[in-house]
Amino acid sequence: MNTPAARDPRLRFAALLEQHRGIVVKIARGYCAHQEDRLDLIQDISVQAWDAFDSFDPARARFSTWLYPVALNVAISQVRRQQLRQRHHAVLEEDTLPVDEGAPAEQQHAVKQLEDAIRMLPPLDRALMLLHLDDHDHRQIADILGISTANVSTRLHRLRQQLRARFDPTA
Repeated sequence: MNTPAARDPRLRFAALLEQHRGIVVKIARGYCAHQEDRLDLIQDISVQAWDAFDSFDPARARFSTWLYPVALNVAISQVRRQQLRQRHHAVLEEDTLPVDEGAPAEQQHAVKQLEDAIRMLPPLDRALMLLHLDDHDHRQIADILGISTANVSTRLHRLRQQLRARFDPTA
């Protein structure tokens, strides 16, 4: 393993981050309504991940498992800072979040509704839902968020009930 990426941690980090950029983009979409805010969050996550890269041990965890808590902590911290700022400033109406323009209009609308609902959740529930929608099992979610698998199950059950009630009042 004598490739340039193996010798240079910057190249190794860049390659791993690019390989797993979907994680960062999903989290940014889940936490930010505006494109500019998403880009800022992606940059902040990348910087924090680089700062913490020395702690990444491939023998202990996959990069994606290591990256999730870093990215979620940055996103949650950003939300907290924004909430603090909003206490002292007027809140402006948010633009609508663009969705995949190639998807059918009905699917675009459903995705937009789901993203709106996720953004309205408290930070921990938002992280939980994003991980769940990214097909992580309960144990992985528990490890990433530092909560018990029972807590993950309970919270997911409640979140599903809330979403069902929101999208299908007859359920």
